[in-house]
Amino acid sequence: MIELDDVRKAFNQGRPNELWAVRGVSLNLPLKGLHVLKGPSGSGKTTLLAMIGCLSRPTAGRIRLDGRLISNLPERFMTEVRRATFGFVFQQFNLIRGLSVLDNVMLPAYPLAPDAGELRRRALALLGRFGIAARAAHKAEWLSGGEAQRAAVCRAMINDPRILIADEPTANLDSQRSQELLAVLGELVAMGKTVLVSSHDPLVFESAGVSHVVELHDGRLLGGGSC
Repeated sequence: MIELDDVRKAFNQGRPNELWAVRGVSLNLPLKGLHVLKGPSGSGKTTLLAMIGCLSRPTAGRIRLDGRLISNLPERFMTEVRRATFGFVFQQFNLIRGLSVLDNVMLPAYPLAPDAGELRRRALALLGRFGIAARAAHKAEWLSGGEAQRAAVCRAMINDPRILIADEPTANLDSQRSQELLAVLGELVAMGKTVLVSSHDPLVFESAGVSHVVELHDGRLLGGGSC
């Protein structure tokens, strides 16, 4: 279970331009399934996902994973939890130009110092699973939008995380590519993964494969906090 207790996040706190992006969100999300944070731009979806994924800390409140408090860990331990538990698919893909698709996929695993041959086999297996193994040696900038999105999913999965976080994953895709991506996310759920997605795209939050939809507006949760 992912538990959020009165989580708040402020930027530029105490300054004239202070902004509270998340305002007292309490929420319980079961592990496994596809959960969507729904809301317009500026509603706090991305900020909330970043805190759940240990990319940032709440200004106030607590976040627990399987009963373990993770929101106030020292930075070194938070980094370990992030690497071992979460994979991230960013809105702009964040693939590194000039590197091959294979190198991009393997990159997040390097800090864990895996066996090089095993890492390569794992990366190629992921690329094959998601239908882009033939592009492994190609530069990242040569990929189409749909291929880049699949490569980003492969990169997010290279450390076999329990939880995949995808921030507005269909924002740069047409409807066909969006449907293909939802099918990929459905495959991950079928593998036993938990997928957390932020989106204001009805194609995403109205998809039959979605387990739960949580709606945010102006940093606040609409409706109940349990799924």
